Amino acid sequence: MLRSLTLSLCLAALPASAEITVFAAASLGGVLDEVAAEYTAGTGEAVAISYAGSSLLARQIEAGAPADVFVSANPDWMDVLEEAGLVAARTELLGNALVLVGPAGAPALEIADLPAELGDGRLAVALTEAVPAGIYGRAALTSLGLWDALSGRLAETDNVRAALALVATGAAPYGIVYATDAALEPRVAILDRFPPESHAPITYPAAALTQAGAPFLAWLRGEAAGARFAAAGFTLLPGE
Repeated sequence: MLRSLTLSLCLAALPASAEITVFAAASLGGVLDEVAAEYTAGTGEAVAISYAGSSLLARQIEAGAPADVFVSANPDWMDVLEEAGLVAARTELLGNALVLVGPAGAPALEIADLPAELGDGRLAVALTEAVPAGIYGRAALTSLGLWDALSGRLAETDNVRAALALVATGAAPYGIVYATDAALEPRVAILDRFPPESHAPITYPAAALTQAGAPFLAWLRGEAAGARFAAAGFTLLPGE
């Protein structure tokens, strides 16, 4: 009895496993949860993930929000943090593609015909001045000569998943999202794909911001995580 009580007291005195805090682009929701669950199962270390637009997350980190790992949907916001001396280690992790979506069952629509087909509706897109998916979308529309015809007819959202939701719920007839987002939502269909040369390459850099985040960053580059990301439709990048 005494031995059991002593053992219980000793176990109670042991420090709880540290929790890794990850800030990640909204478009990683779902697959990153699976990767984190496998990491926890393998290491016993819990992972807490906060999803939002990369711009918002970067600003929060810059303002002092505690995060051990940051995964951005474009390199620019990671560059901001690196220039501020907030990045301990960095790797180029994933790639993606930009697509035009509409409601499930809708016929294919060439992007060039979008201004005429949109009618009185709004084109759902993440914030074109701040959120990576919106920045890529604006660049693509500009490259294709469609920005002037569509810039006043946008429904801009805080992140790409919110833009996807507008199309999925019928609040917007069309939207610009990542291919991986479209694959997750059965209520939408990919109508056309933006030419890769119409915008900068879509890359997801990942960084450890603290020493505690280094093991999880290494896990993201591992075989198990890579298989999860590839199954979700992401391109695996060789890193640096």
